[in-house]
Amino acid sequence: ERYTKFVKERADIELSYAKQIRSLSKKYHPKRSREDESRYTWCLAFAATLRQLNDVAVQREELAENLNTQIVCEMTRYIQELKAERKTHFQDGRRTQQHIESSWKQLESSKRRFERDCKEAERAQHVSDRIDLDKTEGEKQKQQAAEESRKDYVTSLNQFNQDQHQHYHTLVPVIYQRIQDMEERRIERIADAMRLSAEAERKILPVVSRCLDAMMDTSESIHPRMDTRQVVEVYKSGFDPPGDVEFEDYSATMRRSISESSYLDNRTEGRSNNKLLQGSGPADCSHLPPEQRRKKLQTRIDNINEEIQKEREQRDALLKMRQVYERSPQMGDASSLEPQLEEVKQSLLRLEDELRKNQAWLSEVDSRLSDHSRRQSGGCGLNSQETTPGSSSLKHPDGSYTEDHNAELQFKSRSSEFDDDFDDEEPLPSIGTCKSLYPFQGQNEGTLSMVEGELLSVVEEDKGDGWTRVRRNLEEEGYVPTSYIKVFLDSSAKGAMTYI
Repeated sequence: ERYTKFVKERADIELSYAKQIRSLSKKYHPKRSREDESRYTWCLAFAATLRQLNDVAVQREELAENLNTQIVCEMTRYIQELKAERKTHFQDGRRTQQHIESSWKQLESSKRRFERDCKEAERAQHVSDRIDLDKTEGEKQKQQAAEESRKDYVTSLNQFNQDQHQHYHTLVPVIYQRIQDMEERRIERIADAMRLSAEAERKILPVVSRCLDAMMDTSESIHPRMDTRQVVEVYKSGFDPPGDVEFEDYSATMRRSISESSYLDNRTEGRSNNKLLQGSGPADCSHLPPEQRRKKLQTRIDNINEEIQKEREQRDALLKMRQVYERSPQMGDASSLEPQLEEVKQSLLRLEDELRKNQAWLSEVDSRLSDHSRRQSGGCGLNSQETTPGSSSLKHPDGSYTEDHNAELQFKSRSSEFDDDFDDEEPLPSIGTCKSLYPFQGQNEGTLSMVEGELLSVVEEDKGDGWTRVRRNLEEEGYVPTSYIKVFLDSSAKGAMTYI
């Protein structure tokens, strides 16, 4: 019973361990919201390790089940049988003991009766001798009773000796031998249970060993260089980095358009604009960097193709059903399927139109990226016009693509020295007007909110980043998405902007 209790507690511990391991594996298993991490080798290796750990938990559960079924249940049943057998042996022992005690009592009773009768016969003889009389009838009877008691005592004595000999040489040794055999079987059963316990655990070791080997293999499959390249491939923008900042001659008239403060203000505004546009933007994704725009459009095209395939399958199924109805009118009305067919047809037209638009936008992005690659491979570099702060920085307001943080700190320190001078300068001249086509909420610093149909002044054109700098009055100025407005530039202002 003690060993059975030990095995049961051991099985409970294994089951609890397996449950905790399974829960741990489930807790750290990649969620659907983080499925983008499946492209990295270290994430794949970690997921594989969790799966192997779950397999280890399964093996531990199997061990607990084997311990319960093969040992605990069988030993519990055997314990009941053992108790019944032992009870039988003890009952036999008690019956044997009661028999020898009964025989002993019979012997003592015969002995006492024989002793009493002898004493009475002896007293009767003394009385007869004293009065010198012949033996009376009473004396004869007492002597006869004493003789009969003697015979009964001899018989009881012989019977007790036989019973005692049988008790100590036959009955009790047999009972003890049976108890000894029972104990040997019990001990042997414990040995078998211990062997089964070890075999049950040894049985799962090869599978656990294979799981550990698989964990080792997954660790070898991690490639840091491949993962970092994946990150670069996912997050690269495709924009050219800003060029060198040109020397500004402060002895001449200061030009607002290329001042350091304006450059830094644009970079700061660009960061805010980029964060704003990560969550929303125009349909053509022109607010995104080229590489991100291409990936976004490609994903959208793949999704549209899947939707088109589903709609076509539904259309084919409806057409087949209509043919069945036409051949067998009793199965249904073919005309009842026309509204569904028309709805599927309109959905297909809409999806195909959406697909063409996205494919056109994707072709535009691919052509720009290919031109950019050819320029880089040809060694043309950036010309002086493109590397000015007024053009390069505004080509994409986000300055986060520049890795030179020391230069940015220098710009900030220099801009703080001349803030007071810049505050007194005249604002940039208007180069045209624009009309808003859609409403826009400028929630971040550097952007300007507008309503549909509003007329604004254009301060700077779109430099290729999808943003145009506009002004409502002398105090309200900022960037708005180029795709949200229609621009009307002045012919004289175009030349001025070219110069700037």
